[in-house]
Amino acid sequence: MKQQVRRDPKHYHDGSQEELVPLRPLDLNRITDLDEMLSGYEYMSFGARKVGEGAQTFYRMVTDPDMFVVLTLSGAMTPAKLSLVITEMVERNFVQAIVSTGALMTHGFVESSGRQHFKHDPKLSDNYLYEHGYNRIYDTIEPEQNLDDVEEIINQVLDVLPRNQKHCSRTFFEVLGKWLVDNVQGRGILKSTYANLVPVYVPALTDCEIGLDITLYNMKRRLQGFDGVAFDLFGDVEHFMELIARQNKVGIVTVGGGVPRNWAQQVMPLLELVQSRMPAGLAPPHLQPKKYTAGLRICPEPEHFGGLSGCKYSEGVSWGKFASKDNGNFTEIPADATMVLPFIVGGVMQRLRKEGVDKVRKNFSIRRQQLQIDGEAGIHLAK
Repeated sequence: MKQQVRRDPKHYHDGSQEELVPLRPLDLNRITDLDEMLSGYEYMSFGARKVGEGAQTFYRMVTDPDMFVVLTLSGAMTPAKLSLVITEMVERNFVQAIVSTGALMTHGFVESSGRQHFKHDPKLSDNYLYEHGYNRIYDTIEPEQNLDDVEEIINQVLDVLPRNQKHCSRTFFEVLGKWLVDNVQGRGILKSTYANLVPVYVPALTDCEIGLDITLYNMKRRLQGFDGVAFDLFGDVEHFMELIARQNKVGIVTVGGGVPRNWAQQVMPLLELVQSRMPAGLAPPHLQPKKYTAGLRICPEPEHFGGLSGCKYSEGVSWGKFASKDNGNFTEIPADATMVLPFIVGGVMQRLRKEGVDKVRKNFSIRRQQLQIDGEAGIHLAK
């Protein structure tokens, strides 16, 4: 039997030998803003430390002039009233592309077009809500009238889309952004993405109210003997692949999980496959493999459920989606994004203001012509 080794006090270390970082008590008397609170969180424990480290990771990503940042969004973030937080991220050049659920962009469009969401009254049953045109999203109400009004706008937009070319989610939501710029006052996600040339990809476009509006519109057109509007969602995949391939460094901010998270991540294996599966001489030389080298993930789903939403970035290393922890900067926060994201974005905004920075600068740009449709060869970036 192996003899048990006893600890010898003369061999004890005090933390300096391993260069351990000492913790600090949070002194509320010395904190005056979100930035200082987040900085204090870095030297605490448990969830607070994760949030503090997440703010530092986000700060490094957005201030790196060579890092292209992709924001993925899932969950009911817009009826939960995070729209202006996301708008700030766009307008301050914190993110350069968005991948989202269709529902999130639908509810955001509802809000941007001047309509309201409401607090749910638990005294009202779901049957009552249905009968009176109220749609419940947990503790929030989306009136059906809002969606009916948006359907009329969608129909107007579809009426003027060219019939001689195929469209994709990115180009369609760009048109919706332009409609908002031309027709409503105030701020909103799609309005800011259009004005700041940030592409918005909605890979599950059919899984939302706007997707239903497009379906009904095309059905009506066909029944009346006219052509509908053609969509090619694979055009989004090719465009995003081209966009990512042209960047020196790519980071990701993951809010929730679902289709937007995987769709944004799978571009990295796709770039590998382009080089390994294309016939000899056909693979475009600029489409070289890449990996996300920085990331901030905010999602309450636990890893042990086995779903993509809860899996850690390290799992993506095995798929070739992410650089290893030693070669990247990643923070993952197991929390509700409605509580954490405004805290982090607001804190980083304050930190940058102290540095005299309002909008961060990047060493790349997306031109308006890069967002247009090439009807002959599919949807690609302008060469």
